[in-house]
Amino acid sequence: MYLQLLKSFNRLHPRAWDFIQLLRLDRPIGIYLLMWPTLWALWIAGDGAPSLKNLIIFILGVILMRSAGCAINDFADRGIDGDVARTKGRPIVTGRVTAKEALIAFATLIAISFVLVLFTSTQTLYWAFLAVGLAALYPFTKRYTHYPQVALGAAYSCSILLAFSAEKGSVPSAVWLIYLANLLWTIAYDTYYAMSDREDDLKIGVKSTAVLFGSADRAIILSLQAGALFLLLLAGNSFGLGGYFYLGLLGAAVCFIWEFRHTRQRDAQSALEAFLHNHWAGFAILLGIIAHYTFTG
Repeated sequence: MYLQLLKSFNRLHPRAWDFIQLLRLDRPIGIYLLMWPTLWALWIAGDGAPSLKNLIIFILGVILMRSAGCAINDFADRGIDGDVARTKGRPIVTGRVTAKEALIAFATLIAISFVLVLFTSTQTLYWAFLAVGLAALYPFTKRYTHYPQVALGAAYSCSILLAFSAEKGSVPSAVWLIYLANLLWTIAYDTYYAMSDREDDLKIGVKSTAVLFGSADRAIILSLQAGALFLLLLAGNSFGLGGYFYLGLLGAAVCFIWEFRHTRQRDAQSALEAFLHNHWAGFAILLGIIAHYTFTG
């Protein structure tokens, strides 16, 4: 139903589907993975009742910024995506969208996001500049370092700082526990994602944590996920979250164990499926936070 709705936009413009694919709107997994931690932060900052204004701003902002990130990523990777089986059909590679058009799309989405931030606070605007800088930097890091997943995690986790700043008017020190937890979690799930491309990446010289970790990949991913849960446990204690929150963390732990077992053959398909599965972990944590404020707040 969702894909059919998106494809119907071709009736408005024959190239609509090309730009939908450029912005990865047909693959909303990235929206989910960015959305859940943003909502964690909004719910905690708002003591279980975030403002409707901020909810609208941040939901739209997540969609816009993730789409902008996809546009700049495909621009940066236009010379290598054709050599990777999973990405050789992307719009820039096939010539359906030009590199210039991708940059225009990126700039347009960033501009709209900037307008949204103007409805929050000056401090939130400062954090937004950091988020945009990291989002623009991330796609280029894979040429120079084996840690592009760290750059992605740093960029994705900025939404937590923005959400607290907008909703609470400040960023308490305990928020950095959530930031670091999300950073570790992002490195973990994006390493699964990179594992699905590892053979092609090794041939063309693209760097990633999947390449760096080698045969220790699954064990390191599970350790990163465990570290994320531990930091969230500490953050929950700091913000007075109780049993329902811990149940949410338990649900996430079950997801992580399933992913570890599912990838025991270490093949590309199971790694991709583990990556996609991670959004259920984030959603479980969100449900735990909402339940805490609903039933005990």
